[in-house]
Amino acid sequence: MSYRNRLRSAKDDSNEESPVGECCEDPSIESKDGDVVCLNCGMIQSRNMVGNERRAYTVEEVNKRRRTEPRWREFGPRTMLPNSKIDSKGRLINAKGKTLFSRLSKIQNSLISSIERNFWEAKPKLKMLTSKLNIPEYIKETAWKIYSVVARKKLTMGRSIDGFIAASLYAAIRVHEFPRLLEEVCDASMTPRRTVHRSLGMIVKEVLPELNLRYKPITAEQLVFRFGNDLGLPMEVQKKAIDMLSVASKNGLLRTGKDPKGLAASVIYMAAKSSNCRKTQAEVSSVAKVTEVTLRSRSKQIRLKLV
Repeated sequence: MSYRNRLRSAKDDSNEESPVGECCEDPSIESKDGDVVCLNCGMIQSRNMVGNERRAYTVEEVNKRRRTEPRWREFGPRTMLPNSKIDSKGRLINAKGKTLFSRLSKIQNSLISSIERNFWEAKPKLKMLTSKLNIPEYIKETAWKIYSVVARKKLTMGRSIDGFIAASLYAAIRVHEFPRLLEEVCDASMTPRRTVHRSLGMIVKEVLPELNLRYKPITAEQLVFRFGNDLGLPMEVQKKAIDMLSVASKNGLLRTGKDPKGLAASVIYMAAKSSNCRKTQAEVSSVAKVTEVTLRSRSKQIRLKLV
């Protein structure tokens, strides 16, 4: 008897000996991912660990037989050729191999465009910055879309990539009206405010109109809840601060040209002072990132309009 016949007979014997009827009263046996399983009770009857898959040539076959998702990035080549003198097993590469890999590396570098090299550097920085600031995923996607247009317009030539990454993220924050401050983005990215502000101006002027996105300025009402949560104030105090701000605005408070951080911090301080949850000027100004002088002057202006 040949090996194939013996293997087939052994397989038939194993199928006959399998306790199909012992799992439940009404067994329904089916093969799932290499296991013979009863669909009614879930008992595994046997396992087939041999994989004899045919090669996939079309897109449909690849998608049908794929078991894991691809881990590569959305841009650039998948393989980098290093300039090392040893191979993956630690053996020295001879002169012929060095020449070959050097030539392949030059060919590969010639196929990589400058925008792909830019993306390789910018993508991890944006991911790290959004992780630091705990930014939602939809804002991160908008920021990457903005930066992609910036790179394709070649606005980063001769300028800082870090500045444009921080500016793109803050522009996306303002598009979605997320309560984050420019100072927080600058501190997290360790980029000077002047650099981020200059890059932000170029993005607002040249990139956002092309993407049909509207840069929405931050309001004091949005920052009241943000500062109140950071200070641990109850919701009653935050609502009282909002009421103070709306009454002062109705009575003629000029908010044009004034930083909304100072207005929000002043009403938070006044509302906390009138309740049992008192906060010092230093605590409020530290959270709002304004000076105590600004806090006192804005509180005085608002107090005059509340009378």
